[in-house]
Amino acid sequence: MLELLNVSKRVARDNHISDVTIAFEQGSLNVLLGPTLSGKTTLMRLMAGLDKPTSGDIKFNGKSVVGVSVRDRNVAMVYQQFINYPGLTVYENIASPMRIAKVKGAALDKKVREAARLLKLEPYLERTPLNLSGGQQQRTAIARALVKGAELVLLDEPLANLDYKLREELRVELPRLFAETGAILVYATTEPQEALLLGGKTAALSEGRVTQFGDTISVYNQPRDLSTAQSFSDPPFNLAHISVAANEMIFNGRPFGHLSDLKVNLAEGAYTAAIRPHHLSLVPTDQHSIKLSAVVRASEITGSETFIHLNFADNRWVILTHGVHQVRPDDKIDVYLNPGSFYLFDSLGSLAHAPIAMQSKD
Repeated sequence: MLELLNVSKRVARDNHISDVTIAFEQGSLNVLLGPTLSGKTTLMRLMAGLDKPTSGDIKFNGKSVVGVSVRDRNVAMVYQQFINYPGLTVYENIASPMRIAKVKGAALDKKVREAARLLKLEPYLERTPLNLSGGQQQRTAIARALVKGAELVLLDEPLANLDYKLREELRVELPRLFAETGAILVYATTEPQEALLLGGKTAALSEGRVTQFGDTISVYNQPRDLSTAQSFSDPPFNLAHISVAANEMIFNGRPFGHLSDLKVNLAEGAYTAAIRPHHLSLVPTDQHSIKLSAVVRASEITGSETFIHLNFADNRWVILTHGVHQVRPDDKIDVYLNPGSFYLFDSLGSLAHAPIAMQSKD
């Protein structure tokens, strides 16, 4: 088990990591999810031993590893910006951690070729990194991490430079491959969709803090605060400031929905409504649907889906709808919201209400 206990990292006057306490079980898949500069890479460097925490402790299997050199830890790390030995062939790059571990002969050759096959590097084994594409170099770095047999594997946005097809394949294969070694796998990404595809557990990060950690689907469905919700939505959540009075929600001076439709009791006051783009529609979904009038800013057609960017009462919203829908900038359209499909956060940003379908049954 890897444990971070009240870990903070300051550089000059800047807090890069603040009071993080989190534990990763042996053989588990863990995702660090957050935007750029949220602290993912700093947290990984602390786990690897490349940096020391300013305060707090890091334990591996119950023993503190703060101050233990990265060379004395059984850790493998792959960055978004690949790192390979330029003077060695692909074969020798992959083999290098095994040679250090005194693995020789047929055992070494078998592992190198198996990793090369899985990562589609077999045709390039005799090339040096300077004669490879960026994607091939990244795959070489991943293969080297795979054969090392490390107890802790840290992957910092490792698939960002790969083409779509290979990226999709490796999202499925990598967790399985590393799980077979019994390693703790920690995978950093800025993409909520990637976290959902990987599964396991997710730690949502914001400004150097872990805002929530748990089963990935649970964190997605029930973010405990607005910061976590925003980290786990792409396109971003649509937000609206509303007030609750006399058992009714008021937005921009007009009723936004009745609390009885939500089957929830809320204290009077100010709230933020957060709506996922796919929970808005161009047609009413039932008799309780709330109609909202908006103005089109732009649209993006992917073929199977259309993203429509809207101006709604001085808010910028996005609706994600299936199929091709041709709209033009400045078109006035109606969009519909089911009152049971949005989140409410209180004035402190804490979750006050989750969509009915997402509420815990515990």
